[in-house]
Amino acid sequence: MPSMNALVLTENKHLELLQRPKPVPGQGEVLVQVSACGICGSDVHGYDGSSGRRVPPLVMGHEAAGTVAEAGAGVNRFRRGDRVTFDSTVYCGECRFCLRGAINLCDRREVLGVSCGDYRRDGAFADYVVVPERIVYRLPDTMRFEEAAMLEPVSVALHAVAVSDLHGAETALVIGAGMIGLLTLQAARAAGCSRVFIADVDAARLELAKQMGATEGLHLSGSDLVRRCQELTGGAGVDVAFEAVGRNETVASAIDAVRKGGTVTLIGNVTPEVKLPLQKVVSRQLRLQGTAASAGEYAQAIEMVSNGTICVRPLISATAPLGEGPRWFERLYAHEPGLMKIVLMPEKAES
Repeated sequence: MPSMNALVLTENKHLELLQRPKPVPGQGEVLVQVSACGICGSDVHGYDGSSGRRVPPLVMGHEAAGTVAEAGAGVNRFRRGDRVTFDSTVYCGECRFCLRGAINLCDRREVLGVSCGDYRRDGAFADYVVVPERIVYRLPDTMRFEEAAMLEPVSVALHAVAVSDLHGAETALVIGAGMIGLLTLQAARAAGCSRVFIADVDAARLELAKQMGATEGLHLSGSDLVRRCQELTGGAGVDVAFEAVGRNETVASAIDAVRKGGTVTLIGNVTPEVKLPLQKVVSRQLRLQGTAASAGEYAQAIEMVSNGTICVRPLISATAPLGEGPRWFERLYAHEPGLMKIVLMPEKAES
């Protein structure tokens, strides 16, 4: 049986480049030769086993792009050599949520590169990966594969903005200037927000945020951040806050910084639980909106990255061969300053 290289999480905090059987596409499936796959923050959080969603042994990776190597029976939209990306969510297409377009809420939802007890599905830190045709999207010839590997987080940011029900001219606050925060900043500007503030404890990330269109970078947290947001809005508070961290203190700041009747959209989920200041939410009639991955925003993401509305290239810290994955995971896990997105590229790949 033909084999391939795969970066395998063999135990917590330990990755190995191993030989695995090359997958074979079944009915309605596409075999993609992976050209680039980004290391997601969720992969780093799962690397040590703390998230419970990366149970070894597992091939992680879900932010990927490549070329069609083989099409299974019944596939009619793609053929060998097509440049493609694919959704991280494998949805059934038949349940009540899928039928109304909420594919991210699919009753039988699985995520590439995740093993959580309910299911195990190997991902794209490998030479090849098999995915259903329904989650595959064609790429423009002008888009480099490492940029295409960023389309999954772009689609997450676009979905976060979409569920926030913006009408234009809002003042927004993004808490967390990491990858998703910086992409949400750009998505909010594209959706018509007149001002977008972004807060983080990392001054270097705030400088990058300014280059990407932030109205103001706030090197503040807690009550100081809330106070500054009130000053910037004449005491009212921001119309919408995007919380892209997922900790007690940042969720509390998002709730305190938003105006009466405003919206708090929760994107970050670093911790499984946070305390909710219920009386503040109820008495000020706030809308708390969670966002679960993307819901088919890939076509929009491809267009916006292609035309430069959303810029991803400055967020890619480095590209590296797949075999260097263990070293980069260690650096990301250690929170090395300055690192944003690392894209792993199998040896065979061409960008």
